[in-house]
Amino acid sequence: MRREKWVMQSNEEIKVEERLEDITGITCIYIPVSNVYESAKWYQKNLGCQNTNPNNPVKPGMEIAILEFPDQNGNFHSAGIREVVPALFLMGAKQAAGSFGFTFDDGETRQPLACFITPRIQEMYDRFKRNGVNIVSEIPENRPCGPNFSFCDPDGNKLEIWQP
Repeated sequence: MRREKWVMQSNEEIKVEERLEDITGITCIYIPVSNVYESAKWYQKNLGCQNTNPNNPVKPGMEIAILEFPDQNGNFHSAGIREVVPALFLMGAKQAAGSFGFTFDDGETRQPLACFITPRIQEMYDRFKRNGVNIVSEIPENRPCGPNFSFCDPDGNKLEIWQP
């Protein structure tokens, strides 16, 4: 069902089409890595995701790994069906690994590719410290939108964890 709707924007009427939602979630985030096998093990160890695809087991020489996150009960849902937490697609991309990103404001600080939400940021931070993860920002105190920290995977892909 589609209906027309008129809205005012900058003293000009614009026709906007109302419709059912087109986008209902994110299924995956593509991350370029130089060694899919080693990166898959790293992401499994540090973020708790798993490769649940029986047709593509984690093994040396693999070119792509699809890692999924468990739900609150520890269950995995195949085929990236979870709408809240996307799967990670680790893609063998030797020349581009770790090179993605952009800078914002100061032109110096590279922004993360993705930001993950956790209810236990201090536990994640402590685990990363124990595991030798390259943490590139500390958890700030009294941040109005909640604590966060940035880290890099072994290829230098910058990611972030946030606790709302």
